[in-house]
Amino acid sequence: MATLATALLLGTGVSVALAAGATGSTWASAASTTSVTTTSVTSTSGTPSGIAPALPCAGIAAQDLAAAVPGVPFEITSATELAASANTFGDWAACDVKGVIAPQIHFEIKLPETGWQANYLQVGCGGLCGSTSVNNAPASAGCVPLTSGAFAVASSDEGHYQGGGLFSTDPTLRADFGYKSDHLLARAAEAIIKVYYGQPAAHTYFDGCSQGGHQALTEAQRYPTDFDGVIAGAPANNFTALNTFSHAWTAQSVYLDGGPATITNADLADLHKAVLKGCGAPADGIIADPLSCTWDPAAIRCAAGQTPTSADYCLTADQVTTLRRIYAGPTDENGRLLYPGYQLRGSELNWAGIITPATATGGSGDISFVRETLRYQIFDSPQPTLTYKDVKFTKAYYTQVMALGEGMYDATDPDLSAFRKAGGKLILWHGLGDQHIPAVGTMAYYKAVQKATGGAEATSAFARLFLLPGVAHCGGGQGPNTFDALTAVTDWVTKGEAPSSLTTKSVDGGGNTTATRPVYPFPYVATNTTGGPADDASSYTPVRSGAEADLKLNWLGSFRSGYETVGNWVKGRWVVTRGKA
Repeated sequence: MATLATALLLGTGVSVALAAGATGSTWASAASTTSVTTTSVTSTSGTPSGIAPALPCAGIAAQDLAAAVPGVPFEITSATELAASANTFGDWAACDVKGVIAPQIHFEIKLPETGWQANYLQVGCGGLCGSTSVNNAPASAGCVPLTSGAFAVASSDEGHYQGGGLFSTDPTLRADFGYKSDHLLARAAEAIIKVYYGQPAAHTYFDGCSQGGHQALTEAQRYPTDFDGVIAGAPANNFTALNTFSHAWTAQSVYLDGGPATITNADLADLHKAVLKGCGAPADGIIADPLSCTWDPAAIRCAAGQTPTSADYCLTADQVTTLRRIYAGPTDENGRLLYPGYQLRGSELNWAGIITPATATGGSGDISFVRETLRYQIFDSPQPTLTYKDVKFTKAYYTQVMALGEGMYDATDPDLSAFRKAGGKLILWHGLGDQHIPAVGTMAYYKAVQKATGGAEATSAFARLFLLPGVAHCGGGQGPNTFDALTAVTDWVTKGEAPSSLTTKSVDGGGNTTATRPVYPFPYVATNTTGGPADDASSYTPVRSGAEADLKLNWLGSFRSGYETVGNWVKGRWVVTRGKA
């Protein structure tokens, strides 16, 4: 990032709110080693409201930046005024810049016209991407600096136009999606910000959930100086095994022997009630520590001749088999997990449309996820006939699939020492009711980070994991799911204040807060020790979860360094080599 440290800068002196404190970002290093002049915009009340642009919005489109960043050829395709009333982030007007990074990474960056405080926020996308996602940041609800224009905000489509896996048949696009695109966008955004404001961003942040969480961890692992603060929600970081073994396992479990679904959406409400009862859930129906619950579906197996009703719900033998498999996770012929996670009890209401279909003969989301990955993303050539039914849960098949996919797609390296050394701060979060990506996998990854970086105390100095009871994939579900991790990570970066908790909220359709609950860093869970209202955060205190702290998985894989690959064109040939980029 330091290649343009002395370029496109003006004058002397810098004074920026939210820019205090040490940082490892190469962007901020550029700012700290080069004197610049900043012009503040003054609000009608007479108080400084940010750093003014150095040129008009239309002037950016006229800039020739194709060679601005060595190795990152890009062009701006448009720069237009965005009214404050049309801005989804907050009440601030922006210069909305769109462009392309070679060969076809489309990006968009919103540059505040007032209020900018020398901060840059890059946001991730979801699924397999295919479109820019610059209209929201998933863990920033109520972040006043964001709503007031303190951040320039950018995102990309990760190098392809559509949301399926077809793009992966091209090796360049596969690499752009797997690990390159966010780093390239960070470099291009740096140059654009310097031109527009006459100075670089002082602090840089990344916020993403699902695939966006995968992107966040890729940056921390492969490019540890790109961002000062990283928020990784429900990360799809074990991408290869997730989209083959995890999703195929739940699909094959629901559609036993390829037949009709044994569990459908119609079962979920009654099933969930039985699980809450079996796990001893409190009256609010939220299981705070689902990892500790080992309820067996056989406890409500139907008696001979019994017909299940809503008042007296019971399970057939096939349904018991299905549910036991879902709660156990994908295993090989020796009982070893092929993905480091499994569905937690209490997540059932969130399964609709993903794990379970609407009807016994309908399809599920899991089937679609597996199809795209198997057909286009894993193997060296397209396999257009493969389906979830073709996945084999054996050591041999696991070895084959992981060797083909993990080096380019996965972000499971637990060694974050370079990120820590650069001053980076990481907030991981995951909903315990996640129906897409089992939260256990993120717990397992975090424990691997602890092992790789000197233990729990050393890790908590720069990385913390927060688990949200009842919350579904990237939000929704039954528990309080709205929260602001962006303020928490900026305070950690700029003030050295590590978050001891995050306050989550339930918000109704009218924007009213109906419940609050704290979440504490792993392995502590919020427990109502006061007897106060279940919907009031003040009723809770942190209690260490033995189930989380002592989590051990009999997993065929491992969290390790050195699996990463990089791809480049060399003399007309696509060459893949080992090692971090």
